[in-house]
Amino acid sequence: MVDGVAGRGQHWVFVAHVVNQDNGEEWVEVRGGRKGEMKGRSFAPDRIFPAHARRAARQVAASLAVAPQLPLR
Repeated sequence: MVDGVAGRGQHWVFVAHVVNQDNGEEWVEVRGGRKGEMKGRSFAPDRIFPAHARRAARQVAASLAVAPQLPLR
């Protein structure tokens, strides 16, 4: 789930977590959008949440930047 993206029924699929070694910037690349679309987008890690993070239009879990779901190496 991506926080701050307007529009219902949008689904995103993780592509990559990117860190620029020169300046330390991070972003998460995803693909998707509305049904049938496969747009590529990039978001800051603090805007990415696990799918179960939203309940009744409010956030109920931490972003993946704060609480990763997989071990980072």
